[in-house]
Amino acid sequence: MLFPDVTLFIQIANFLILMFVLNIILYRPIRGILAKRRDEEAALKTSIDDYQGRADKDEKGIEEGKIKTRKEGAIEKDKIKGQSLEKERGILQEASSLAEQKLGNARKELDAKVADVRKSLEAEVAVFSTELAEKILGREIR
Repeated sequence: MLFPDVTLFIQIANFLILMFVLNIILYRPIRGILAKRRDEEAALKTSIDDYQGRADKDEKGIEEGKIKTRKEGAIEKDKIKGQSLEKERGILQEASSLAEQKLGNARKELDAKVADVRKSLEAEVAVFSTELAEKILGREIR
């Protein structure tokens, strides 16, 4: 059986002193370092979250800018296309009217020439018919 004597109390005192000294020398600094590390980690996590939020916000802004720019570009493209179609219609209309005008002038000239030729032929028809009749009949007609 075990009999407690003075050495037991010395061992208990030694243990308590050693725990006190180790607490001061070893455990408190380690706990302080761990607490600092936790604080730094929390601060870094907060910074990361802030930067991630900014990045998401900037990315969203860029996407909205792209969409807005594409819409504006499409509107501008349609506007320019409409203007060019109007110009094309104007040019085609002008060319068509010019062609019609030239065609009308050519018809007038042709009609005038036909009228001149008809007048000259009408004047000569009597002479030609008389000559033809003379050739067919073989005698002179007055």
